[in-house]
Amino acid sequence: SPEQLRPMLFLALAFVLFLMWQQWQEDYGPKPVAPAAETAAPASQQAPAQATDTPADAPAAPAQGAPATAAETAEVPSASPVANAAPDTPTTSAPVEEPNSLIQVTTDVIRASIDTRGGTLRGMELLKYPLSTQDKEQSFKLLNDQLPDLFMAQTGLVVDSQDAEKKRQLSHHAVMRAEQNSFTLAEGQDELEVVLKWSDGAGITVRKIYVFTRDKYVFDVRYEVENATSAAWSASMYGQFLRTQVVQDGGIGFIYTYTGGILNSEDQPYEKIEFSDMADRNLQRDIKGGWVAMIQHYFGGAWIPSTDEVNHYYSIKLKDARYVLGVRAPFKTVAPGTTGTLSMRAYIGPKIQGRMLEAAPGLERTVDYGWLWLIAHPLFLGLSLIQSIIGNWGWSIIVLTLLIKLAFFHLSAASYKSMARMRKLQPRMVQLRERYGDDRQKMNQAMMELYKTEKINPLGGCLPILVQIPVFISLYWMLLESVELRHAPFMFWLTDLASHDPYFVLPILMGASMIVQQKLNPTPPDPMQAKVMMALPFVFTFFFLWFPSGLVLYWVVNNILSIAQQWVITRRIEQGGD
Repeated sequence: SPEQLRPMLFLALAFVLFLMWQQWQEDYGPKPVAPAAETAAPASQQAPAQATDTPADAPAAPAQGAPATAAETAEVPSASPVANAAPDTPTTSAPVEEPNSLIQVTTDVIRASIDTRGGTLRGMELLKYPLSTQDKEQSFKLLNDQLPDLFMAQTGLVVDSQDAEKKRQLSHHAVMRAEQNSFTLAEGQDELEVVLKWSDGAGITVRKIYVFTRDKYVFDVRYEVENATSAAWSASMYGQFLRTQVVQDGGIGFIYTYTGGILNSEDQPYEKIEFSDMADRNLQRDIKGGWVAMIQHYFGGAWIPSTDEVNHYYSIKLKDARYVLGVRAPFKTVAPGTTGTLSMRAYIGPKIQGRMLEAAPGLERTVDYGWLWLIAHPLFLGLSLIQSIIGNWGWSIIVLTLLIKLAFFHLSAASYKSMARMRKLQPRMVQLRERYGDDRQKMNQAMMELYKTEKINPLGGCLPILVQIPVFISLYWMLLESVELRHAPFMFWLTDLASHDPYFVLPILMGASMIVQQKLNPTPPDPMQAKVMMALPFVFTFFFLWFPSGLVLYWVVNNILSIAQQWVITRRIEQGGD
């Protein structure tokens, strides 16, 4: 009867709609936009009245594959509340500047390139994360100064001055110097300081210091300003990301993962700032504390200012689908004859929840589990605990599946009992169909009487499956988004649980297990419904071909456990038990 089909049809419909939404995001989600003719600078929090706008610095991007230079990067955030006026743009004939000089920095977890022009982080390799399972010698490069996938971290100071040149002199365009061009974290050394220096020759000396720590992806950027003049000196520190909009699929075929900006505030702990949002209008937001991030599949970066101050968050749309997203701290004044410090923290690396939580509250939410975070996060914590004991993510998924099955054991048992009783009534239901022929109304009335007499709830099989759908979708996001499962091996040919089975063995086993489950269910009396049910395993197998193998592993193990439970219950009821 139609009631018998509802559990599987509900699941199939929900799952197919979910896949269609994912594909819609891939096909019609945010795409790189056409280059704009002009850029616009963000407005800022209130600054001294004498501050004026800084001119833009955004000529056309170089040819694809060429490095993006400091002159092409991004505008310095304005210190003026009238910064919405269109800034001046250099002519396209302006010479292209190469990096002033690159400083190589190596710790136990990262290898970075810092430009002495402004101290910009132009590149960063994550040494513990190979590029792919096929190329384990090459490390994954998160920050990159090569087009089309441009992604750099910039910091600078906005100087409180009416002089436009002075305003620019300590931005991320300022030419600084370092005492050496290579820094390495030595054995037994816990911290590594990279120092760049700048002086205006008139009494202002600045030391820009990067502080990297062993086994950490969080680091500090600090400006130490020595004021040897007779006048007070004021500046505001900013940290920003510059990146191009690129099509990201996370390496999982057609699976969609979010790439873009994130803004944290007390009112909205996790607010997506998509490239399309930045293209439509510049972000202008004053927030106490907070942080701003630019994320992609598995990895991301965040600027984390002081939690005790009101910081200004902004975005700027540049030419050639390049975007700036950043934060500027309030102005600080260095009195004559004193030294002042301006600092900001950054996290740039893999989206490891524990480490991100240590860096800033709420930063772990950049592991984007979607709207089912409250289910997916505990599942991840449970899976991580199991893995810490077993030491293998694949076996941990199997154990987690068993625990989930135990949690739903009684609910599933009720469902299987209902289906077993309906299976037992199958011959009588066929007789009713033959008796009433095409008179569906009488046939349905007779079936309802039969259900009532035998005390069977025809919808008894729906609830357990509907309850498990959110768990399944949560597992989908958890296994897709958790960087811990990236390149995590299981056994034999399964060397990466975050990517699809290269030989499609698991999806085929999953389809076969669905067919076995159907054999244990009551056969639909309607031939068309029977054909639909028989087609479902093949439809699901096709979709699962490109799903993360860890997720398919969960589904296969869950099906096998379900078959065992359903077989025992069906056999008991067919033998006259309950």
